[in-house]
Amino acid sequence: MRATAADMSNAAGSWLPDVEGESLSALLTRCAQRSGDRLAVTHLDFTESPEGLAASLTWSELDRRAGSVASALRRSALRGDRAAILVPQRADYLVAFHGACRAGLVAVPLFAPDLPGHADRLAGVLADCAPSVVLTVADKLGVVRDFLRERGVVGVEVLAVDEVPDAECDPVAHDPDEVAYLQYTSGSTKAPAGVMITHRNVVANAAQAMSAYEAVGGRTPTVSWLPLFHDMGLMLALAAPLVAGTRSVLIDPVAFLERPVRWLEALSANPGAITAAPNFAYAFCAARVAEEDKARLRLDHVRALIDGSEPVQPAAIDRFHDAFAGCGLRRKAHRSSYGLAEATVLVSASPAGSPPRRVELDREALAAGRAEPAGGDVSTLVSAGHPVDQLVRIVDQHTEQDLPPDRVGEIWVRGENVAHGYWRKPQESACTFVPDAAGHWLRTGDLGVIHGGELYVTGRIKDLIIVDGRNHYPQDVEETVEQAHPAVRKHSAAAFAVPTDDGEAAVVAVERASRLAEHEVDLDALGQAVRAAVAGRHGLAVHELVVLGPGEVPRTSSGKISRSAARQHYLTGTLRGSA
Repeated sequence: MRATAADMSNAAGSWLPDVEGESLSALLTRCAQRSGDRLAVTHLDFTESPEGLAASLTWSELDRRAGSVASALRRSALRGDRAAILVPQRADYLVAFHGACRAGLVAVPLFAPDLPGHADRLAGVLADCAPSVVLTVADKLGVVRDFLRERGVVGVEVLAVDEVPDAECDPVAHDPDEVAYLQYTSGSTKAPAGVMITHRNVVANAAQAMSAYEAVGGRTPTVSWLPLFHDMGLMLALAAPLVAGTRSVLIDPVAFLERPVRWLEALSANPGAITAAPNFAYAFCAARVAEEDKARLRLDHVRALIDGSEPVQPAAIDRFHDAFAGCGLRRKAHRSSYGLAEATVLVSASPAGSPPRRVELDREALAAGRAEPAGGDVSTLVSAGHPVDQLVRIVDQHTEQDLPPDRVGEIWVRGENVAHGYWRKPQESACTFVPDAAGHWLRTGDLGVIHGGELYVTGRIKDLIIVDGRNHYPQDVEETVEQAHPAVRKHSAAAFAVPTDDGEAAVVAVERASRLAEHEVDLDALGQAVRAAVAGRHGLAVHELVVLGPGEVPRTSSGKISRSAARQHYLTGTLRGSA
């Protein structure tokens, strides 16, 4: 299955500059030369003002500051060393990243140590990538140095990128197949795995993304609250604007969670913007944005609302569009997509010009690996569209043979955006990146099906619940659970399989509704309702229901439910509460 930008009815792709073989550093220099006085990045800071204070850098300023950081790095690190970026979500993050690239170092996009709940992950990544330098900002120097000392990280220089003196530094000449940065996959409970993203990978994927989402030359800003250490956050704020020569607008994730209308206000203030979010964010906005706030929103000029959840939940899309239709929001702006860090980020996108296609398939047949029209219980899937200048195969995960349309199998991907492996993990790399005479394929670990010429993602292999020889997709079970009782908080359920003496069994973790105190939940009634609903619809017995407080079900860095983390916590006894 192959589709190019032109195949996707993309009339805007022709304006994109020729970036093949370019490095991120060379593209930054080009933007500074051609558009030096134009804004490159704007950070909306809500810590000092509820309205948000805008702090911006032009392309020339970003280029100059990146050069100053690179000059300092060349005095303390060698080419190919890792530079860990422990910077909050602000323009300084881009300065640090570009400075590392310009100096010939491998950037490692991370986060400041005071990000709640992520200290162990940060320590694990630092141990894996072994940086020679840590980049941060002046107001985080103390917390960064304390963290490194407490975690036994020694011999690492700490540099505040907002305090380096001005200095000129020409970018090193990069081979396009040099590693530009390590993208650590989010939500893993195993040892950290850093995907080695080359300059060729990221530049190719940025061009694919801006073409697929119909960016208009230099006039299509990106707006994002996604963390910059997340693959899509980095693509939206840094790589895609660099390729297109356009501006990025940054919001801190915490600012979004405090008041989700801030994201929509930024979209209103930046006509023609491209943005992205997982399912929960669209439903969150629909539930949390007040009617009086909607009166100020103009969303008719939003170019693309990317939904990269796997699979996309149609109910969340509907709630969002119903909530903001009065603000001019167009359904065709919603662009469902599929991607993963090993492919830089983007693999496929739904076609422009119409809402993503939906199909109603038979749930039992789908669980058995066949896409058939619904005859009994319905499973509604949202299309992830067509590959974006890439090849996609659906493969039998046991025989590694291609499957025909309407058969569920593992999604394999090939393209210039596909990485070559994981940092210092040859065994894992050999299992995931499969070589052949023409290059290599990426085994995604995701299940999907080609139906009606479009890709539909059905779930992850590792998340599949297999009990008594029957397959159950966890997202189907989670949807049933969330509808079973009003005490279950929406978009909070995690269903997963665990080993027992009698074989695999299903466990479900949920959060109680935020309006309810712990003592107000009738656990017996909740447990009975959930078990009856899951047994009735799926023929599946719930081995245990774990009821947690709001926000306590593990999530990935972008806010998606992490079933693997929930399962690991359950097995180690750190997932508390039960019914």
